[in-house]
Amino acid sequence: MSAYDLRLLDLDAAGIRAMTGLLQRVFPDAQHFTEEVVNWEYTANPDGHAVGFNAWMGDELAAHYVTIPLLARVNGKEERGLLSLNTATAPKHQGKGLFTKLADSTYRYAAKNGYGFVVGVANANSTHGFIKKLGFQLVSPLRAMAGVGPLKRVDGGAVQYERVWHRDALKWRLAHPLYNYSVKHADGLDLLMSERTQMGGRLLLAALDHSSMHGVELPEFKGLAPFRIWVGLDPAFRWRSRPYVNIPVKLRPSPLNLIFKDLTGQGRSLDPARTRFQAIDFDTL
Repeated sequence: MSAYDLRLLDLDAAGIRAMTGLLQRVFPDAQHFTEEVVNWEYTANPDGHAVGFNAWMGDELAAHYVTIPLLARVNGKEERGLLSLNTATAPKHQGKGLFTKLADSTYRYAAKNGYGFVVGVANANSTHGFIKKLGFQLVSPLRAMAGVGPLKRVDGGAVQYERVWHRDALKWRLAHPLYNYSVKHADGLDLLMSERTQMGGRLLLAALDHSSMHGVELPEFKGLAPFRIWVGLDPAFRWRSRPYVNIPVKLRPSPLNLIFKDLTGQGRSLDPARTRFQAIDFDTL
């Protein structure tokens, strides 16, 4: 078998076109893999350009793995990290360990360039590989809370991990090329409403304190959305007194697991009871 050539991502127009083409071939039903969306994810993020590797065999792009930079507060200090995002291997190149090789190359490069961690959300099929082959911690399955009425948020104490959404990053995130968002003000929170629904419920991208919006404006939500779905972890939310229930795993399209990998050599791990993580922190749809 000819050796694969592992290269850092090429983020010019030709590189974006090649990576988009592979993603479209591997995931033909995923409508969001357009050149415009991939370019937005990989090059427009104010926290930095995408970090990842491609595997080439001659002129053929065989496999692709990408993370995108973010800023987070970990143990009280802000640091640069990465969100594990897209991976794709062309069918005839599958089963050759390319994903593991690309991911290992990405994490070594990231550690040398000042990134402190990688965080991601893995489904039931990919969780095992991230944990057993790549050394990730399985932090916790994410809650998927469905219900009606306001959300109750209290002082949950200091958190160990939370994404830092500064103004430019939030503006970028809410300027998705394909999807629109709106805001509903309720009970002291700004509910960022996705236009997507699941199981008849309106998906909440995030529930933020008003100050966390940094003056970024969204259209006010005008529709009716009594039934809502919130996905994530947050010790400040109180669910027992709310008409919300955690959707059973067997009823979800795919269970989602929060995973974490320390790149500093300190062996850090996350406590799920002190982790704040919402859909906006991992879902770019």
